[in-house]
Amino acid sequence: MRIANEIAEKIKSGELAPGEKLPSTRELAEQHGVHISTINRVTTILKDRGLVEGQPGKGVYAAEAGQSD
Repeated sequence: MRIANEIAEKIKSGELAPGEKLPSTRELAEQHGVHISTINRVTTILKDRGLVEGQPGKGVYAAEAGQSD
């Protein structure tokens, strides 16, 4: 939950701009010192909150403005 909240805050603050690609699952796992499955759960939480969008084969991107909340 901590990681999801950190990423959510970066999106809400504009540090991660709408449409900007998030680091890969592997990169996020290494950055936070957690297993890839943890990052997969984080991604699911952020998708459920409307903060990110997955594009199969391309990655996960910050949602466009107005799609969160």
